[in-house]
Amino acid sequence: MDKRENLEQNAYQKELEQELKEGPKSYDDRIIIDGKPFRVPYRTIKEVTFSNVRREELIDLEHSARLQYRLMLLEPVIMAKVEFVKQKITVSFNPSEAENRKPKMSIPELVSFLAKEGVRVEGLPHESRDLDYFKEFYSYFYDPLPIRERPPYGYTQDEWKTMKDEYLAKMQEAKTKNVEKFKEWQHSYAMQHPDLFDIGSAAEKPLTLKERILGKKKQKGDKGFWFHGV
Repeated sequence: MDKRENLEQNAYQKELEQELKEGPKSYDDRIIIDGKPFRVPYRTIKEVTFSNVRREELIDLEHSARLQYRLMLLEPVIMAKVEFVKQKITVSFNPSEAENRKPKMSIPELVSFLAKEGVRVEGLPHESRDLDYFKEFYSYFYDPLPIRERPPYGYTQDEWKTMKDEYLAKMQEAKTKNVEKFKEWQHSYAMQHPDLFDIGSAAEKPLTLKERILGKKKQKGDKGFWFHGV
């Protein structure tokens, strides 16, 4: 039983109270899916990538992982990635200019936070871009395409499109030949080992491993047998 006196208020309840306090919003936070409106927490977020981060400041892989964890604890941060080997830090966050009631931050505030963690990125080369939260973030992770088709190694996407049908036809043909070859081998193996198979019936269809252990399924007129302990 949790005996704490000051339990943290439900986040959704806090958001509703904040909306009531601030009054009607002047922006649209809904998207239309199959003709029905759905609310989304963000519309446009920002992604910034800092390159050439000093390895002596990242220290090692373990410290980089801890820094990534601390970045993820920030309310405005949606996703963070700290790459020690590539000396890169990538952060997706809710920018100050975004039209929503979620916690926000700016790039200078992010730079200041990293400096407090011992990683100075001010003045380092960096790239930033706007992301459509629903299309490029939410849909990618939570509603992905069932198949992400890619061309075979060494071929471009255009080359693969022209050769795909022929390639799949050859694969199906090879699969059919392999099945026929395996059935021929089964038949010859049954003929060569009459002590393992009932040639009277198995010459056409060899017994399976289960049938060899448990016996064939009882036919009409057969007495069958019991097998215990399997």
